Amino acid sequence: MSLLPERTRTYRNHHLDSTRWDAFTPRPGDIVIATSYKAGTTWTQAIVANLLFPDQSFPAPVWQISPWLDMRLHQPDELFPMLEAQTHRRFLKSHLPLNGLRYLPELKYIFVSRDGRDVFMSLWNHYTNYTDEAFERFNDSPGRIGAELPRAPADIHELWESWCTRGWFDWETEGWPFWSHLSLTQSWWEHRALPNILTLHYADMKADTAGTIRRVADFIGIDLTPARLESVVAAVSFNAMRNSGETYAPRGGATWKGGTKTFMNKGTNGRWRDVFSPTELALYDAACDRTLSPDCRAWLENGGAV
Repeated sequence: MSLLPERTRTYRNHHLDSTRWDAFTPRPGDIVIATSYKAGTTWTQAIVANLLFPDQSFPAPVWQISPWLDMRLHQPDELFPMLEAQTHRRFLKSHLPLNGLRYLPELKYIFVSRDGRDVFMSLWNHYTNYTDEAFERFNDSPGRIGAELPRAPADIHELWESWCTRGWFDWETEGWPFWSHLSLTQSWWEHRALPNILTLHYADMKADTAGTIRRVADFIGIDLTPARLESVVAAVSFNAMRNSGETYAPRGGATWKGGTKTFMNKGTNGRWRDVFSPTELALYDAACDRTLSPDCRAWLENGGAV
């Protein structure tokens, strides 16, 4: 599409507050890592961080210097002064659809997505391991709009049916009780040709991590020597990141039972094949038919160049 993205929706719930972007003062060259949940967000943040800070010379843990701007629990009177005080090149995180984001042409956007069935398997681990304190923060902190985040059901099949057939927001038809992974992906897919949007797929990142790092480096204007590339590849491997979880995982892993080892659980694809029946998978097919264009669905399930 040739038209620039327009913000047409406001996303506010137990996790999100898309209006936070109204108070953001951009700088040319700012980087926004925009993903659905459980689709490679932390991994992409780690890649960018290791490109911007050689030898992992981070001024603070990556989850602190690269905040989730539209997470409603961040206090604006702390968040925005912190961002203003940063003198390095800034890189932020968002979990918003492009139709809910304040799009700025002077920024660089790295969009990452993943097969929805793999997203769900990772989400199940994420959601079922929230601590009691996490639920208190999501539900009892001032400013929540809409219903509370319910506790996860004991049965993965129960959550799967709801996630495939119910939306949290009125304009969504899947993604409950969070928000729609599919419509989020479609919103970014429609603008993938814009020169300041780089589109990545989780499966491609796993298949060719070095190639992904080169693409990100080219996109944000970082020169890479072979030795530097090798260093970044090693730093962002699953095991290396899991062993440095407090550096990368949101809140140092405090949101989950088991901490960072729970947050960085497996990082694998395809586990859904041994879990859901053909009848259950048909629910996902129907959700995709409602929400995704055929080309977007083909890419979401297979990856590849866009």
